Amino acid sequence: MADEWSNATLRDVADLLTGYPFKSDFYVSDVDAPRLLRGDNVAQGAIRWNGVKRWGPEPSEKIEPYWLREGDVVLAMDRPWIEAGLKFASIREADLPALLVQRVARLRGSDRLMDRFLHYVVASREFTDYVLSVQTGTAVPHISGNQIREYEFLLPSLPEQRTIAHILGTLDHKTELNRRMNETLEAIVRALFKSWFVDFDPVRARAEGRDSGLPRSLADLFPTRLVDSDLGEEVPEGWEAGTVADLSALNPETWTKEERPAEIRYIDLSNTKRGRIEAITRYAAAEAPSRAQRVLRPGDTIVGTVRPGNGSYTLVSEPGLTGSTGFAVLRPKTAEFTEFVYLATTSADSIDALAHLADGAAYPAVRPDVVAATPVVRPDDKVLARFSSATGALLGRIAHGEKESRTLASLRDLLLPKLMSGEVRLRDAEKVIETVA
Repeated sequence: MADEWSNATLRDVADLLTGYPFKSDFYVSDVDAPRLLRGDNVAQGAIRWNGVKRWGPEPSEKIEPYWLREGDVVLAMDRPWIEAGLKFASIREADLPALLVQRVARLRGSDRLMDRFLHYVVASREFTDYVLSVQTGTAVPHISGNQIREYEFLLPSLPEQRTIAHILGTLDHKTELNRRMNETLEAIVRALFKSWFVDFDPVRARAEGRDSGLPRSLADLFPTRLVDSDLGEEVPEGWEAGTVADLSALNPETWTKEERPAEIRYIDLSNTKRGRIEAITRYAAAEAPSRAQRVLRPGDTIVGTVRPGNGSYTLVSEPGLTGSTGFAVLRPKTAEFTEFVYLATTSADSIDALAHLADGAAYPAVRPDVVAATPVVRPDDKVLARFSSATGALLGRIAHGEKESRTLASLRDLLLPKLMSGEVRLRDAEKVIETVA
């Protein structure tokens, strides 16, 4: 470790502010109004603006200190840690303008501590362990501003901070590029699904004598008119109203004690978010959670049945995974049904419908058969085959990007403590990064 590294506390080198109690009476729906960053918006390493609240009154001197800026590190003070990790993130330009709400801490660097290095201080396992050791409360674990300020760590020189932040940031940047690309690809396949199977655009075009924009050989596979159906709305002639269960098998495989593999590669609802598997946990069979029972195969659609509105769903793309019994597993009856089953079951409308059907106060949930009962209009098999061909490759690219991002995250998590302690020489780490940049 370099001689110029020294011990420091966050109190010494960072500015910490806890949020303001913005009153809900002044929340507005105006999409141009500033966002309010609440604890619910802070996820593991990212800001999620689902359910965002916005502030309507004119800015005042009273709230001036609570404006966030790019590079600020924010940390949820209530339930700061969940199974998937610490609830913290850095503010991006795209997150602004935004205001800091109470029970969220904002950390900002100084002339001794770079914002980006501060991000990795908070991202370190040592900081998470510290939070877990000092948090109080049983029902709602929480930490205080003073507890955060007292965290002690090794502080390198500014040039070394810059180098360490660059090395780790390179990995994060690649992961961010993957995320953006995957969001674009996901939007494309969902827009195509909606056009063909919800809005029936190709059918309407043929019925009206318009060019659908599709190749003639594909356009001719669609019916030429819409007819009344049992759904209470018009559907393409010859297509049938049904459910996802018509195209898939529900929970087809469960491990028995005799068949369980020696190692369980487990995914749970907490680390499966809106098409992404954020982490895969490895267990020896005897140590795996009791809920680790669902056998998952590539092509399966899994949907969380507890708090389904949280969007714990994905399309399984790799072999050897085991899922929680909290998932409804839908296995397509043929390979050509794979993409249709996934997109139909996990559309925004379908997830909202499941959320409204969920029963229970503490843990609102639906039965797996309710997920399988998601209504669909079943197209002609030839149309489904063409849809599978058009979207399968795109969903495959998404899966590849997610797997690569998990690999990059593992490398970052391996390097982070070694770099932050000075155990790994910076030049050696830079050589490793050159191979993945």
